[in-house]
Amino acid sequence: MTGFPLIIIFILAIVLMIVMISRFKIHPFISIMCISLVLGLLAGIPIVDVTLEDGTTKAGIATVIGQGFSGTFTSIGIVIILGALIGSILEKTGAALKLADIVIKIVGKNHPVLAMELMGWVVSIPVFCDSGFVILNPIRKALVKRTATSSVAMTVGLAAGLFTSHVFIPPTPGPIAAANTLGIGDNLLLVIGLGIVCSICPLIAAYFYATFIGKKVKADDEFDTNAVSKTYEELVAEYGKLPNGFSALAPIIVPIILMALSSIVTMAKVTGAGASICKFLGTPIIALAVGTIFAVIQLCGAKKIDEFYDIVNDTLKTVGPILFITAAGGVLGKVIASSDMVNYISEHATVLSAMGIFFPFLLSAILKSAQGSSTVALTTTAGIVAPLLPVLGFTTPAQITLVCMAIGAGAMTVSHANDSYYWVVTNFGEMTPERGYKTWTVASLVMGIAAIIEIAILSLFIH
Repeated sequence: MTGFPLIIIFILAIVLMIVMISRFKIHPFISIMCISLVLGLLAGIPIVDVTLEDGTTKAGIATVIGQGFSGTFTSIGIVIILGALIGSILEKTGAALKLADIVIKIVGKNHPVLAMELMGWVVSIPVFCDSGFVILNPIRKALVKRTATSSVAMTVGLAAGLFTSHVFIPPTPGPIAAANTLGIGDNLLLVIGLGIVCSICPLIAAYFYATFIGKKVKADDEFDTNAVSKTYEELVAEYGKLPNGFSALAPIIVPIILMALSSIVTMAKVTGAGASICKFLGTPIIALAVGTIFAVIQLCGAKKIDEFYDIVNDTLKTVGPILFITAAGGVLGKVIASSDMVNYISEHATVLSAMGIFFPFLLSAILKSAQGSSTVALTTTAGIVAPLLPVLGFTTPAQITLVCMAIGAGAMTVSHANDSYYWVVTNFGEMTPERGYKTWTVASLVMGIAAIIEIAILSLFIH
């Protein structure tokens, strides 16, 4: 099946998947895998690998499923494990509570959601949003206990901050790739500047939605407000003496610095042995491994190293379901990418070109919703739009940068079950998939709309 009927089948498949998970309580892993298999077969993916006349091989459905599953593990599997391990150690030593106290002293006790949102926004400039959420989640959880703030509001705020810079601001790979494809790769400073400006409205919209939905929906880790202060004081008393600021920060801040340094070296096109070392240490897996070493040192300082084996074991039990559900989402994305859907959208892009700045946004949003990856939506849409820039009337570097921003806004609209970040947010935020749709999925829609409205207004003044 190809063309528009495939689009309809895809929409129906997503609706059925949501119903299976939320209404019939079928496990997300089973639901996503079943939908992926059926959708792949209906989309015309062969049941076995087929050798074409030109000598190339078209992957069969089993191969596609395997590639989607393993690809997700390759990209963020170890990152999730190491990040969760760091978080477990920070909680065990009391460092997470120390970090919460530091944040409270900086921004004040009355604005924890805003604090998490801005923290996520800064961290995700050099760090992938998936990694950033895993790294910062221990601080989020500690702040929930420290401030009696809604866990859902804190989760949405953190996720939104990370997501915003992930799609708008280099050196995150998606915006860089899109900028290069659109021909403004030498104007990255302009892209960064406009990316910061275009972050304002989605951040504001996400903040208000987070505080709103936090009053309506509760996460599994919510507890009685009256017990919060007591619980926090009891926790502090259990640790005796909390780690110092540097010891508490090191497992989190060192990986962030390493990844940021790697991004700077890559963006500046520095070469040589030193640059290679920076890139190696800045690889998310290696950076988080270094962070884990600092966490283990912290565990030694707290004289709890004998508990390390049990901490690792408990962490693996916790992240196991997250990893497999996330990998299932990768399977769904791979099935879509292997079908004819993306080609069909690309071939009919000219029909939408009369929409001006809304065209790249809508195209990117369609691709994002269809296959799950914001980076894929950014890069694919940029490739489609680049030849059409003169037709759309965007010719100056500033105008083309706005097109890049519009693509980024579409790449956040919307995050749902085929997006690995959706599962990271919902699982680490301790929400069911149904609550995840009400909170994070709707938040990403609100953010995307707010972003494109701001970009459309800017397009009236930037020439």
